[in-house]
Amino acid sequence: MKKISALIFGLISIISFSQEKSEEVILDSIVKEADLLYKYEKVAWNSTDLLMSKRKLKKNYGGYVIYHSNDTIHASFIDKSQEKRIARYSFTASDLEVPYNSNFELIELSESEKELLDIKIKIVNNLSDEKYEVEFPQGFNPNLVLLKDENEYRLYIIMGTPKSNIIPFGNDYLFKTDLNGEIKEWKKFHSRVIPAQTEMPNGGKVISAVHSHLKTTPYITATDICTFRLYGELYGMKEFMVLSTALGKYFKYNIGENKITITEP
Repeated sequence: MKKISALIFGLISIISFSQEKSEEVILDSIVKEADLLYKYEKVAWNSTDLLMSKRKLKKNYGGYVIYHSNDTIHASFIDKSQEKRIARYSFTASDLEVPYNSNFELIELSESEKELLDIKIKIVNNLSDEKYEVEFPQGFNPNLVLLKDENEYRLYIIMGTPKSNIIPFGNDYLFKTDLNGEIKEWKKFHSRVIPAQTEMPNGGKVISAVHSHLKTTPYITATDICTFRLYGELYGMKEFMVLSTALGKYFKYNIGENKITITEP
């Protein structure tokens, strides 16, 4: 009987350890995707500010594409005809604030730039289909982040806002496409915008934000982390938490550690 009990205990321990390792792999992959999302969007923010400060370029602005090579992230800005590049800013992953190189030569788009632009336009045009339920509440604007892998494109939509003292969690989407830009699958992570306040009514600073997920989104998301990093940096916030109603756990993310930890309610 003791041998059977020991065997059962051993099996339970192995299963528990396996589940923990599996969850660790999931959380590590979420942080990795969030890192890339953040780099792309941070470069988009900073390079757009730089471009808009130049009157001539601003008047001819027709969009942009972001792409990376190793540890370099490029932001290429396109003219209104959608045929030429009017500027390119290049950043290193270690410094997303100031570009190490800026190029303002008016030239034809490269093949890779044209491909990214065409795919981005194609996906966006398809989003008008009612089945995707894409909508943007007043006071919030969509930021589109297109990522390319060997076999697919991923277009994320995350919220931005000009409002002060708000972190615009929620109303975020992911569209996966084949290499021709045809949507294969999609997901809306949150049912609505979840604006987190960074300041209390009495003027005090909020230290941490918390929101909950529906059972259809069991884990903290890369979009959660990217949005928090972008806006948390502005307001001096270091961490936030997500309650998973599906798993009965809290997932906490800390900017300094760039890590997700799990706590039980």
